[in-house]
Amino acid sequence: MGEHAAITNAGAAAQVERTFERIIGNSAALESVLEQVEQVAPTNSTVLIEGETGTGKELIAHAVHNASQRYGCAFIKLNCAAIPLDLLESELFGHEKGAFTGAIAQKIGRFEMSDKGTLFLDEVGDIPPALQPKLLRVLQEQEFERLGSGRTHKVDVRLVAATNRNLGKMVARGQFRSDLYYRLNVFPILLPALRERREDIPELVTHFVKIFSRRMGKPIDSIPSEMMAAFQWHSWPGNIRELQNLVERAVILSRDGVLPNPLHKRQTSAIILSTNAQSSLSSMTWEDSDRALVVETLEQTGWIVGGPRGAAAKLGLKRTTLLAKMKRLGISRPIAEESTDILGRAQGDV
Repeated sequence: MGEHAAITNAGAAAQVERTFERIIGNSAALESVLEQVEQVAPTNSTVLIEGETGTGKELIAHAVHNASQRYGCAFIKLNCAAIPLDLLESELFGHEKGAFTGAIAQKIGRFEMSDKGTLFLDEVGDIPPALQPKLLRVLQEQEFERLGSGRTHKVDVRLVAATNRNLGKMVARGQFRSDLYYRLNVFPILLPALRERREDIPELVTHFVKIFSRRMGKPIDSIPSEMMAAFQWHSWPGNIRELQNLVERAVILSRDGVLPNPLHKRQTSAIILSTNAQSSLSSMTWEDSDRALVVETLEQTGWIVGGPRGAAAKLGLKRTTLLAKMKRLGISRPIAEESTDILGRAQGDV
């Protein structure tokens, strides 16, 4: 982020690096999210992270905690959709021995574990209606009772919640309490889908390739531009999680240090580029791969930038965004193509 470069205090710079260390990308959509994290993190306000599945909601929750004054204290997480409904109350608030059949010992709940720290409740929209008033109470009063106990426990917990569901619509349908929704929705952060931050895909691919290559002991020397282009054009319904899994598959299938394209259903062998088009991971920067992808796409479209058949549409970018990227990367049309109009558009394209 631009303001990060202006930080001169070593301690503050270290905190920024720690906060966003696992967040990959520098697209405008992601930068907007990180700016919101920096704004809300120093407060104790409740944060509601919204977005499709696989967009990295837990990473953003970690970033909020890491940038807050609670860093160094507990960061406790609970996926509300992964816990049976009859056990969720015990997971949140704890229970005393004998509170119910099978309660053979006292159990400390997640709110108590999170005292002085942050509690991250993922899939908060899955909390059953009967439990929602108890969650509302602990958010408002910072107090609760364990199951089977009349003793009230006071806590100091900062809540970060996340959901891939539309809580506003759930409220309208009577599936979610409006007062709890308003209490959770103090500071909403909407995460962009991967298709809305396509310029981050090359950097994400390179990041995951390095991880899985090291983990599997399979050196990867080349990321074919054809594979990168296919990834850039994919719709990514599963977002970053889908991308991560496909990169893992590609590393497993790789031969001779070259990644195959796992998006090809009948792919049986690696895609090998010509020798002069290969580049090693050690020398391949994100800018190099981004430039190669843009040039290849422009060549495929006859250097048409705008319009439904243009490179911008194929890359999932606005025409003005692609033009700015071309200028930043020093990409210009070959001399032979200069008869094309100044915006690189075919006649009739917009």
